[in-house]
Amino acid sequence: MSSTIDLDDYTCADKGLFLPIINEYTWSLGIRIFLYLLGMIWCFLGIAIVADMFMLGIEKITSKTRMIKISNPKAKNGYEEIEVKVWNDTVANLSLMAFGTSAPEILLNVVVVCGSGFKPSDLGPATIVGSAAFNLLVITAICICSIPMGESRKLANIRVYSVTTFFSLFAYVWLILVLLVITPDVVDLWEAIVTFLLFPVLIVTSFFTDKLYCCRRSNKTSSEVEIGIDIDNNVGKTGASRDDTVDIIHLAKELGKYKIPEEEAAKIAANKLSQNISHNSGWYRIQATRKITGGQRLVPKVKSTFKDLYLNVMTKQSFGSPEKDTTSLSCVDLSENGRKAVVEFTSASCAVLENEGKVRLEIRRYGRLDLPVAVKLETIDGTAEAVSDYVPVKTVVKFDANETSKDINIEIVDDDIWEPDEFFFAKLFIDHDDERSKHVALGSTSINQITIINDDEPGTFEFSKPSYVVREGNEKVQLFVKRINGADGLVKVNWQTKDMSAKSGKDYISGEGTLEFQHGETQKTIEITILDTDEDERDCSYSVELTTAASGAKIGKIGKTIVTIVNDEEFHDIVTRIAAQTKQNLDSLKLESSTWKEQFHNAMNVNGGDIENATNMDYAMHFVSFFWKVLFAFIPPPSYCGGWLTFSLSLAMIGVLTTIVGDLASIFGCLIGLNDLITAITFVALGTSMPDTFASRQAALQEKFADSSIGNINGSNAVNVFLGLGLPWLIATIYWEAKGEAFEYPSGSLAFSVVLYLSTAVFTIILLLSRRRIHSWFGGAELGGKVVGKWVSAASLILLWIFYVVMSSLKSVGKINASI
Repeated sequence: MSSTIDLDDYTCADKGLFLPIINEYTWSLGIRIFLYLLGMIWCFLGIAIVADMFMLGIEKITSKTRMIKISNPKAKNGYEEIEVKVWNDTVANLSLMAFGTSAPEILLNVVVVCGSGFKPSDLGPATIVGSAAFNLLVITAICICSIPMGESRKLANIRVYSVTTFFSLFAYVWLILVLLVITPDVVDLWEAIVTFLLFPVLIVTSFFTDKLYCCRRSNKTSSEVEIGIDIDNNVGKTGASRDDTVDIIHLAKELGKYKIPEEEAAKIAANKLSQNISHNSGWYRIQATRKITGGQRLVPKVKSTFKDLYLNVMTKQSFGSPEKDTTSLSCVDLSENGRKAVVEFTSASCAVLENEGKVRLEIRRYGRLDLPVAVKLETIDGTAEAVSDYVPVKTVVKFDANETSKDINIEIVDDDIWEPDEFFFAKLFIDHDDERSKHVALGSTSINQITIINDDEPGTFEFSKPSYVVREGNEKVQLFVKRINGADGLVKVNWQTKDMSAKSGKDYISGEGTLEFQHGETQKTIEITILDTDEDERDCSYSVELTTAASGAKIGKIGKTIVTIVNDEEFHDIVTRIAAQTKQNLDSLKLESSTWKEQFHNAMNVNGGDIENATNMDYAMHFVSFFWKVLFAFIPPPSYCGGWLTFSLSLAMIGVLTTIVGDLASIFGCLIGLNDLITAITFVALGTSMPDTFASRQAALQEKFADSSIGNINGSNAVNVFLGLGLPWLIATIYWEAKGEAFEYPSGSLAFSVVLYLSTAVFTIILLLSRRRIHSWFGGAELGGKVVGKWVSAASLILLWIFYVVMSSLKSVGKINASI
């Protein structure tokens, strides 16, 4: 009698609800493991992208506003209308926002319970507990150690955080009570109802706590602690408000002083303004997802060529005169992104006393440093003549690899004949016949003027020229005072400004002072600040005068100079164009797409169509996620029906994908010999929490406070229990009550995992409280602070998470026999 083979009976064929959809009998075990792992990762990517859409729907819903009338006797109609949010920020964060970040875990548990005949499974609940452990321990650790040295971040709304912390701990205490104490291994209908209703209790409690906190602050709106639900309005309307318009004009004026492309100046301005806006965790999650998938960025990218100028703006340093530091703020990259060595003098001029016998010129090199280079140097006569006044030089200046500086000495002829000050030049050349010059570019200071000073007199002092014309776009004007015909001894020279058509305090800041010239010093600078005005036409003047000189010195012929501030139409045009482009850039940063066309355009193009700033990784991830992007572009944009269509359909798609992920995870775990609990607390928990990890780290770095990075972790963990377990429990208990049976829920390894997590959570809360209270060890803040303290804290939390995973895994496979 011949035996029959059942082709449907193979390893792990019965682990999924819907998978496998084709027969895998002939597939090798290694191929199946690889494909299921790849499929699970790919689906996690899809969940992140559709969660992006889901969050956009939530943002649209929670950003809804209404107009209210407030009595104002000074107003025309006796009242004024102001726009206020319908949703309280705390309620929005803990309801829709927390639900949005936890939706995959919540829906996975609902799908697993409903799909398994309303019977419990380890996969869903273990994913919730595993995600909570990863979020609280690992994400908090990453946020603590990511803060730059010397900086720290504190929680601003500590009262609401305390409420969510209490509920997050109570949620898992309640879970233990239900599973082990009240009705062991059974969940009753009333327990499911209480678990589900704890969610609105959390929201109401947090709402009144927030209101009480605001009232105690004398009814002032706390801009510091407001997480900022209205992301789209904040970003999309940046150019609309009066204050923001002033900021745009101010930045445009500052950036207009630098000779950089206007589109790059607009990107820098938009980046700066967008960075100043406080965002919530939802904004950072969307930004993280788009960065991972090569999607449209919410912050414009600045080219590396203009990185120095960008950093100068971002760190809020004062904008000086562009000519003052041509190296750090050079708008032209002479090294061509490090492909060439740039050689130049360290200064454009110098002076030497005749009796010193020589002058030292310093030549610097930057850019490419890994090879030897050479340039020619030659002296050129001015009023000083070679041989009679100085020894001419014609030489090759050689730089070895990694050498950045060279000194050249030129001999000065000292004679007994009195002469006025004289000068000559030293110039750098590139020798195109020299192989060492092929990778060399001359810097902006390739000529140095050397002045030979008569050293027998204290000197005569005067301005370098009788008049200066300064454009209104400049922040300061520099006036040069020269010392000629002698440089002997210490001399003090007094100066003062005088109004003419320009008025002090309106057009410029007046001043007076004393310049102190040391022995041999030949030049000093007077800086006068120019003030911005709103006048379209501007042409006014003031004077600066050298009044007295001490120690026998004289005031020269140019003892007074006139400074004229002129209207700069070209500069105004540049500022206007930069401001307009900045507003356009800010409008493009809004989270939502207003039309299906725009939505499909962003989905089908790498970096949302900003190809110029797309990296190789952006292209790779865009290719990998292209299917999901196009598929979810069919979901109606948030501008339709107030965001509710986007919310509902995205939620449905998350449910479908979590069903697939549940099957993929169960089969993958089965294939590699892991049970559902281990698979859930490792692979599934990490996959669902990865976007939150990147988002929290970026929020920790960018925000002034820690609320957007770690403030929502406890709230999200509590919501995971109240909705992620309360909703499927409610559905299952109603089903079994209708059949007259109890909903049996064996605690098994899950109870051990919950108790273990609760212990680590208590430790983490105590650690964060200690970091806030103990300044000497931690710096007095939850994130950052003292270097040793932050790294010890982060390492402790990471080790705790590893301990949690290992112990839970050992318990689930029977290696630990601890009973609870």
